[in-house]
Amino acid sequence: MFGVTTSDDYKPVTWVGRYPVHVSTLLVAVHSLIMVITCLLMAFGAASFLNLLVFDSAQVLGMGRVWQIFTYAFAHSPSGLLWFAVEMYMLFIFGREVERFIGRNAFIILYALLVCVPALFLTVGGLWTRFGLAGSAAVHFGIFIAFVAIYPNVEMFLRIQAKWVALVLAAIGTLGALAGRDWSSITVLWVSVATGFLFIRLRGIGPELVWWDNFKSILRPKPKFHVVPKSSARRVVEPEDELESIDPVLEKISKFGIGSLTAGERRALDRARARLLKKSE
Repeated sequence: MFGVTTSDDYKPVTWVGRYPVHVSTLLVAVHSLIMVITCLLMAFGAASFLNLLVFDSAQVLGMGRVWQIFTYAFAHSPSGLLWFAVEMYMLFIFGREVERFIGRNAFIILYALLVCVPALFLTVGGLWTRFGLAGSAAVHFGIFIAFVAIYPNVEMFLRIQAKWVALVLAAIGTLGALAGRDWSSITVLWVSVATGFLFIRLRGIGPELVWWDNFKSILRPKPKFHVVPKSSARRVVEPEDELESIDPVLEKISKFGIGSLTAGERRALDRARARLLKKSE
């Protein structure tokens, strides 16, 4: 759509007729299937099963339910079906482009990091207070951030560049969380943004950014200076017998003519002639 393939592992997982099925497409299918199952469970009063999937820092730390660090992203609330549809659209459109650019394996790693890293931050924070997390809104916003890191100047809604759309959305989410003093949402949002951006930029992908290059230069270790001993000038020792040293040059002139001499050989010939003239005086 926007770019060309730059990865050797750009291969569809499978094909449905003539249409390739990528990892991002499979993720959309998995999320949608779990949403359908969730709606059915709630319809029959069996939604308590979802409590095992939702992230709860107290349960992770106190009861050892470490799987919640990953499964919370697939625990969707049926009350937000409209936003869920928007999420799936973002995952399908932008996730496909990111996967096409960085490759299937790298995309899987990126998605796993976007799911697990924010939950790990909340797990550490759970040592002081209790945090909960459910749904994949921040995960798929991180996918969009990865897309923006690759194509920051692509025009989107109302011909607004993608980087400004991302900035506006991040600002809206931050202000909304600040108004509700929802510190966990702010943490998850900006950890997801940082994860998506850094994953792309640290792979050397995306246009040149002056501030990013300056930031990397600050982190880059400074080279150590080594004292190099001063090299002594070599004294040119001229041969004692100038005629003997010039014999190969004279022989070359006799065979190929004076035009065959190199610049160095001409200088040697001139020096020898000057010396002979000085001796004759």
